[in-house]
This record gives sequence, structure tokens and C-alpha cells, in this order.
Amino acid sequence: MTTRQATAQWNGTLKSGNGVMKYGQFEGPYTFASRFENANGTNPEELVGAAHAGCYSMFLSALISGDNMTPKSIQTTASVHLGEDDGPKITHIDLVCEAEVPGLDADKFAEYAQTAKEKCPISRLYAGTEINLSAKLVG
Repeated sequence: MTTRQATAQWNGTLKSGNGVMKYGQFEGPYTFASRFENANGTNPEELVGAAHAGCYSMFLSALISGDNMTPKSIQTTASVHLGEDDGPKITHIDLVCEAEVPGLDADKFAEYAQTAKEKCPISRLYAGTEINLSAKLVG
């Protein structure tokens, strides 16, 4: 079992306060405005998106590699949508992936893409959240 840690500190009230989130070598400031008003800084949803995009790309690579193929590249963007449902809630996540895999046909790629969406650990973590996928084989 592997354990990873991230930390966050918040100072002050919700609207006028500020904080710092840290994981690995990254350290990013966050505020109410960076989370809810598109101001400079980061927010928890960006970190969720980075985790989901990274996890999905790695899982897709593992599936493809399991068939003795080598992905040239896998690029995934995760858009995390924060809305309202009796308070702030991540309402859904859109994954957009483009992969270049020499020798892989589109039908098999679509199968791998769907399996990765369903089974990567971050997707499983957010099983109660709608996750949409658009995956395209390029090259």
C-alpha cells in the first residue's frame, strides 16, 4: 500500500482569508476569489482535475501497454465543474483525451479509454460524480 500526503492551511474568514496548499514540490496560494471568482491562485478543484487527468492517462497507458503496444503520447484534460446542490458541490468532471498509439485501431482504443475512465483510482474515488469522456486516437 502506498500513502501520499498533501497539506493545506487556511487563515482567516472564508471570503477575506487565504491559504496555501502543498503537495510534492508544488506550493500554491488559494483564496475565496481563486476558487469561486477565477482570480489568480489555485483551488481544490484544479488539484482534483490534475489528479484525475494524471491518473487517467497512466491507467490508459497501462491498459495499452498490457497489449504490448507503446503509447507515443497521452494528453488528458480534466475540467472539474463546481456548482450548487445544497452548498458547493463538484457536479461533474469532463475528461478530454488525445492519444497517439502507433498500430492501435480506433475500436480497441475506445474500449481502453472507457475502461480507464471506469477503473482508474481517481474515477473510482468520484464514483458518485458524473464523469464524461471524450477520447480521440490521433496520428
